[in-house]
Amino acid sequence: MSLTPCVLAFDLGASSGRALIGELVREESGHPGRLNITEIHRFANTPVQIGDHLHWNIAMLLQEIKYAIRQAFQAGYKPVSCGMDTWGVDFGLLDHNGELLGLPYHYRDRQTEGLVEEVSALIGKERLFRESGLQFMPFNTLYQLYAMKKSGSPKLKLAQTLLLTPDLLNYFLTGRRICEFTMATTTQLYDPVKGAWNVPLMEQLGLPAEILPALVYPGTVIGELTEALCAELDVPPLKVVAVASHDTESAAVAVPSSSMPLAYLVSGTWSLLGTPMERPLLDPAVLELQFSNEGGAGGSYHLLKNIMGLWILQECRRKWELARNSYSYSDLGLLAEAAPPFRCFIDPDDLRFMNPADMPKEIIDYCRETGQVEPRSDGEIVRCVMESLALRYRQVLEQAERLTGVGFKGLHMVGGGIQNELLCQFTANALERPVWTGPIEASAIGNMLVQLQAGGYIRNMEEGSAVVKATFPLQVYEPEGRSEWAEAYEKYSGLASRAVH
Repeated sequence: MSLTPCVLAFDLGASSGRALIGELVREESGHPGRLNITEIHRFANTPVQIGDHLHWNIAMLLQEIKYAIRQAFQAGYKPVSCGMDTWGVDFGLLDHNGELLGLPYHYRDRQTEGLVEEVSALIGKERLFRESGLQFMPFNTLYQLYAMKKSGSPKLKLAQTLLLTPDLLNYFLTGRRICEFTMATTTQLYDPVKGAWNVPLMEQLGLPAEILPALVYPGTVIGELTEALCAELDVPPLKVVAVASHDTESAAVAVPSSSMPLAYLVSGTWSLLGTPMERPLLDPAVLELQFSNEGGAGGSYHLLKNIMGLWILQECRRKWELARNSYSYSDLGLLAEAAPPFRCFIDPDDLRFMNPADMPKEIIDYCRETGQVEPRSDGEIVRCVMESLALRYRQVLEQAERLTGVGFKGLHMVGGGIQNELLCQFTANALERPVWTGPIEASAIGNMLVQLQAGGYIRNMEEGSAVVKATFPLQVYEPEGRSEWAEAYEKYSGLASRAVH
């Protein structure tokens, strides 16, 4: 048995970050190998409210990353490279000296409210979609930049370079300014047909196109840790690889299936339901249903839908903690199981759930305004959210089938949200199809696989998929209670026409 050189993966989500070592063990000739994964460091990612704006604490994140690099070497590992994946859309701006201009805005900051409609009126919805292929979400980079322009932000006037979150952190490590392809496709500033930044759109909106950096693809070696950083951390030079740095696309790399057609759901703070495609799908129906075309590893595209996800439960839990009702996530599952089924539903993607002051109250108000029974207990609220998510997954999966013209036998679920076994079972019930779950740390694993391919340790992503299958056994959820869930889906499907905005 031989051990390949290991890699260090940084996976930063909207609420926490982690650093993991991945070692590829080849047990015998012809065997795909298995990944040994060791967590080096885990840390909170807590946004900061400063005045009227919500920001990411990017300095704290960098400090945690530096700590993890030092810890990896002190633990005796000798990683041949490291890679960074994070959430999409958010960015930092550098001045002419390469200094960061303030803290990056958080995508839940309210500065972009109303700008989707305003920019659509200026440019036209059809053109915006045709030249980006993206779902119109108020936090897209396009609207954040336009908000800064409207407010006369001095940061935008002084900016020389825009770097999306993983590219900004890689810049702090290497001094190199690039934009990785999968992240570029989250901005609504990248034209997938031309394969380039949409300079005419930026010029028409009065945005500085010259701040956008050169593009690189997953698997590109960006550079090495700077000499100063190596000296600070007392570590040897370490290569930094551009992975599929949008965490959704890193997770897609780790979906353990090579058969097509494939539908997957990355479950976490956000839920992202997608299917891989050879090229972007820019039909008007995709615009109408508000799906996205996002770039993936190997130059692929993924037809994706952003769904609000477990953020809703996280915010309920936070609000209840303030009221001294502290629940673990397992407690929430028990509360939901004990609550009566199918009393009420919400549309998880209603923008009222994006960042309300009081999430439980928002859920109760929504149910009342749509003529439903109001949830009366914390357990009923949790059950309402979990059933609604599962039914929304069915709705979006069926929409994806209509758009692509293919049928999916079931759904692969990956990411931290699959630890919520009740949600996985509800999803199988709602879909009336099997759900296969695993791995949990999908984004970090996909990150590792791209690094291993860049280093020549695996040949391609198909071999990487075989490694995932050999390492992480799938759990299967078969559908139950078909008639009750079919009836619930009919009720859920009628919500949109009754929602009050």
